[in-house]
Amino acid sequence: MSSNTILANRMEDLIDINAGTIISGEDTIEIKGEELLDLLIKVASGEVITHAERLGQDDFIPWKRGVSL
Repeated sequence: MSSNTILANRMEDLIDINAGTIISGEDTIEIKGEELLDLLIKVASGEVITHAERLGQDDFIPWKRGVSL
């Protein structure tokens, strides 16, 4: 999940949901929340494979500006 559209566009091969559309006014928090819940249910049921899983990337990297972990 991306918090902004620039990141979602730059890493579209890894990002399943773009929450940046809330900031731009294209979506509401409620709509994006429903989209996230839908995806979670589909992934949990095996109906959908996430982009990262498809690419064999199973790590989690929280990014913070100016900080490298």
